[in-house]
Amino acid sequence: MKFVFRSALLLLSLIVLSCGGKEEKKKEGFSVERQKSQTEQPKSETEAPTTKASERIELNNKGVGPITDLTLNDEIDQEMATMGEGIYNQMCLACHRVGKKFIGPAPDKILERRSPEWVMNMILNPEGMVKEDPLAKDLLIEFNGSPMANQGLTEEQARAVLEYFRTL
Repeated sequence: MKFVFRSALLLLSLIVLSCGGKEEKKKEGFSVERQKSQTEQPKSETEAPTTKASERIELNNKGVGPITDLTLNDEIDQEMATMGEGIYNQMCLACHRVGKKFIGPAPDKILERRSPEWVMNMILNPEGMVKEDPLAKDLLIEFNGSPMANQGLTEEQARAVLEYFRTL
């Protein structure tokens, strides 16, 4: 019994001694150290941040699609706007919310940032707009690659939705 006890005590002592005083050695292996390249320039604190595509004002851009010229009357056509609201609630509300960013941008005050032609072309030809219009491409990136679905609206329906947007 004494032998077993002494052996266990000796073994425990050897384990404790072998663990203590161990030096950390640098292991050989893969490491990466990034160096600043000559072409990188520090960002200036006075440099203005870039404006989000949804907040950018581009009233001269007419977009890509069937609508090349559109003149809006000074007075809002309430009957057309009501029809447009119904179409918006049925076809657009799943992705667009008035007053807040959702899956797509908020439609309120859109005509303060976009031309009527651009809005109509985005409604009627979203695939072509995303392929060829720089602003539509930027919006696609801003909204996490969620493309606007082509709802198959007629020009009359799209015009009604645009008239509804004028009331927001």
